[in-house]
Amino acid sequence: MAGPEGITVWRHPRPEGVKGRCIGARSDVPVHWRRAKRLARRIQAHARRHRLPHEIWTSPLQRCAEVGRWLRRWGWTHHTRDELREMDFGAWDGRSWRDIPKAEVDAWVADFLGFAPAGGESLQALLDRVAACALPAGALAVSHGGWMLARRWRHEQPQRQPSADRWPRPPDYGEAWRVG
Repeated sequence: MAGPEGITVWRHPRPEGVKGRCIGARSDVPVHWRRAKRLARRIQAHARRHRLPHEIWTSPLQRCAEVGRWLRRWGWTHHTRDELREMDFGAWDGRSWRDIPKAEVDAWVADFLGFAPAGGESLQALLDRVAACALPAGALAVSHGGWMLARRWRHEQPQRQPSADRWPRPPDYGEAWRVG
């Protein structure tokens, strides 16, 4: 996972109380401190193993930033970046998936790239935000499943238009990906 090209990004630890809910940029849900500390220790070990600078970039949402705060306690430099936030699901954010009208979900599936839930952002907007997020080569980051999927899609399939049936499964909580 080490190397000068791309970045290594971990998905934040599993947050509290999110099962069955649409969780995006507006849901600043907590993560148990033990999970945050455990992921911070894994990142610390990765940096030590690959002789990387003790510097971490995170989303400002607490499920990511708490990992950065643990690392800062241990002498790391912690940067928060709005560009690392999860997709903004607008009016859907925080709601149970069961309570989101089927017609709205169907509209999203039909226009997977362009549809934006009321007040939220489209997948195209997320892809554009991810593409504009410039971190130093070799950087270590903590972000969100949707952000990681968008970054990987942009890097590996830049000419292919995403669709609901081709969109991959998100990384597991705490999983690391090397992305361009």
